[in-house]
Amino acid sequence: MAKGDATAKPDGEAEDQHIARSGAVTRSDLADAIHRRVGVPRADSAKYVEMVLEEIFDRIVSREDVKLSSFGTFMVREKKERLGRNPKTGAGAKISARLVVSFKPSNILRARINGDD
Repeated sequence: MAKGDATAKPDGEAEDQHIARSGAVTRSDLADAIHRRVGVPRADSAKYVEMVLEEIFDRIVSREDVKLSSFGTFMVREKKERLGRNPKTGAGAKISARLVVSFKPSNILRARINGDD
């Protein structure tokens, strides 16, 4: 059976297959999931994924926090300049100040990851 195919449950309902794999979820995987679950054409579902990701991207670039209820929050943080060390040589190296994006999972996501749901 191909990745993403639905299997029939004994009561006749379809259930999505989640195949364990070592790769990351791609934009195409998200578009396929929307196509299967909502029933919109594959091209439209790909556009929707791009629209959502573009909105998140734009908000992060604008240094706004992006909070997705029951999922988590993407935050832009400022890191100060600091002194680091080259692990091979032990020599000191200046690490410049920069902005970083961090993600804080929601309590719901954290519980689900830990099997507490």
